[in-house]
Amino acid sequence: MKIKAIKQSLRLIFLITMTCMLTGCLHWIRAYQTYLQMDEFDRYFTVTTNDDFTLHFKEPILYSKDFVSLAGLQPSLKVPAVDGSKRWRYWFRKIDQRNKIISPEIKFYSDLSFNDKDRIIAWSFSSLFLAIAPPKFLEVSLRSIGGAEINKDKMQLRANTDLIGKITAELPKKYAVTAQLGAPLEITTEAENEIYIYRFLLETSGVEEGSEDRTINEVKLTFDKSTQELIKMAGRFVGLKISINYRNLHENPAGESFEVLAKDNRTK
Repeated sequence: MKIKAIKQSLRLIFLITMTCMLTGCLHWIRAYQTYLQMDEFDRYFTVTTNDDFTLHFKEPILYSKDFVSLAGLQPSLKVPAVDGSKRWRYWFRKIDQRNKIISPEIKFYSDLSFNDKDRIIAWSFSSLFLAIAPPKFLEVSLRSIGGAEINKDKMQLRANTDLIGKITAELPKKYAVTAQLGAPLEITTEAENEIYIYRFLLETSGVEEGSEDRTINEVKLTFDKSTQELIKMAGRFVGLKISINYRNLHENPAGESFEVLAKDNRTK
């Protein structure tokens, strides 16, 4: 009976693998394997913070083609190296209501570094991005992905602050954020909060006709009216939707603090 069960399991694994190979879903398998590594964050990842924030992959799994398949967007710049490695850069530039790049430019970037086997070994975010996603909060948000709830229908990860420790770092103030990003495109108000809306244009190529709006990245920053602190950031970057509740990370109440939608599934 055990041998029969093993054969059935192997047959099922074989069928799933073949189906994935035929339907092109191997990138989801590798993405899921990377997600599983998050359960042992310090074993598989390190973080460095200088002028930028970099997540290093100790045992990389994802290929460059996986990232493009997941994000649905090509990088702004591809830089090869003599040793077979390479670096990709995604440039985001602030735009006005007509979706035109403002002058003088306000921009930030996200870099991906690959080894000579084409696997992602580092993911970096520039200093301007850190104005809305401070390093300590960004690191804890990434750590909280381990054990996150997976919504298969929405291809969504939702983390819980019960799994992580409290952050004592100060929350960013509105004046400091606007000093970096400038005036928002729009301001909306809630009972106790103000929401500043910015838009950034991703420099990319090969966008399918009818999908040009995927290059426009809207960022919503929620500020507490009384404290002027940034308490939430929600945006879409390289086709990935990210939402971070800084107040939950800071005060550490039970609740969801970090959410990632693996791919923006808006209709064309």
